[in-house]
Amino acid sequence: MSAPTPPEMPQPSAPTPSWDDLLNRGTEHIQRAFHELVAATSDYAGHSPDLIWGNLQTPEYAREVLRMVANLHQLPDDSRAGAAERTARARYLGQGGRTYHVLLGEQALLTGIGGPEVMRAQLEHLLATLDTPGLRLGIIPARARLNIYPGDGFGIHDGTRVEVEGYRGCETITDPKRVGLFHRAFRLLQESAVYGPGARALITEALHGW
Repeated sequence: MSAPTPPEMPQPSAPTPSWDDLLNRGTEHIQRAFHELVAATSDYAGHSPDLIWGNLQTPEYAREVLRMVANLHQLPDDSRAGAAERTARARYLGQGGRTYHVLLGEQALLTGIGGPEVMRAQLEHLLATLDTPGLRLGIIPARARLNIYPGDGFGIHDGTRVEVEGYRGCETITDPKRVGLFHRAFRLLQESAVYGPGARALITEALHGW
């Protein structure tokens, strides 16, 4: 009688790459991971003080931003492939009942990414998206009185996960207490924002300045 075949031992799953690991492989890899996160998110709230929010970037604007990221981190320039992944996230706007509440600082309309031609096209695109279903876009005027001190840009995904981006890379926060702090920060920032005609007027004014 032959000995029983021992049960197969489960193989350990590969560890999930960190944002830093993904970035070290190039902008395409990290943008693909963000694309997957956006696809899985139903409700988003975010603040972008200095740059146009990623889901609303034009290909030319996104390429310029990612080219600068690659230059800072001394990566091979794959900004064209990275921009394709980033701009593909726009497909989820108005789809599947997803909601997006986005606050831009007025500075985001004025930060010179790629020069006047790129900025004019970007702001024209921003104006065209204002009435997109599921999108609520607010602009915080540069001279608005703030109820919270300025900080980094961040995104809150489905109320339970926060992504904070900066020169140091990207930090993921899931601790409920810390996530709650970002919810409060968003509410305080929102108190200074303008929407609808007020937002359109600020974008149009910035466009004419380019």
